[in-house]
Amino acid sequence: MRRFARLVLCLTLSGSFALFSQTIVVPVTQPTLARHYEQGESLVYRMQGINEGQSTTRRYDAVAKGLVTKDASGNFVEQFHWSDVHSDGEAFTLSPESQQLQQTVSLDPGYRLAMPSLRTVQPVLIGPIADLLTFYADVQLAMRQKDLIHVGDHVFVKRSVPNSWAYGTHVLLGQDVIDFDISLQSVDEAAHTAILIVRHVPPAELQLKLPTAWMLKPVGSRPNNWVQVEKTQEGKYIAGIGLETFEADIKISLLSGRILSATMDNPVDVLERTCDDADLATCGEASHYRVWRQIRLEAQPN
Repeated sequence: MRRFARLVLCLTLSGSFALFSQTIVVPVTQPTLARHYEQGESLVYRMQGINEGQSTTRRYDAVAKGLVTKDASGNFVEQFHWSDVHSDGEAFTLSPESQQLQQTVSLDPGYRLAMPSLRTVQPVLIGPIADLLTFYADVQLAMRQKDLIHVGDHVFVKRSVPNSWAYGTHVLLGQDVIDFDISLQSVDEAAHTAILIVRHVPPAELQLKLPTAWMLKPVGSRPNNWVQVEKTQEGKYIAGIGLETFEADIKISLLSGRILSATMDNPVDVLERTCDDADLATCGEASHYRVWRQIRLEAQPN
């Protein structure tokens, strides 16, 4: 279960041609990379994830099938439903509520991305939902940057608003805060694709409102930027504080602007305690471990 958190690419290619009848060179600017939507367009993505935890490794595999339509404001949106879910290699039966969940994302710059309500969703879907949102958020944010023009260009975007993946019944608190280092790694004009690298890095100063003082001590070399509190069936509270980074590599079509594929490498160094009370004041000894998540998204034939 993980974050969200985070945005489409704004790419301008320029070239020039000579008017041989004159001794001048006139610049030609290619259209800015944007999502060129078509009403009724269908999309299919397959997402795979590996989550290496304290003592276990969990895997998921899921398919998102979407359709392009317009919202009430006239923005193009992509509405996805999840299916064909596998957990640790075994087929997983989704509940009617999970099957009916509609996740809406968009690379339209006028659309505001948001996490759908997760209260009735089975936990196995929280990771795929949040990870899909992360890829779309990365690309949408990059599209808004005016300085991503040439291969090697990069911009740094600060953000102080926490992203949340808490859904109220099991995960009571789940937040991270990251800044963005976005770069245009390559452009393949023959294949009509661009590669975008988005590094999610901890802010230089603490931006989370932490529920207890023992979480203030940095787990790593920078201020903590990840926190999670889970309530167990036995009435205990598992509280973790950590340092999170991740890097997304995203391939985008220069023709349609759609995401073709993406990968995410997401380590979190965690200090965790099991506590008896909701105030996290009466807790056991701390344990230190690393969570390492690796995610892959791939466009599929319709």
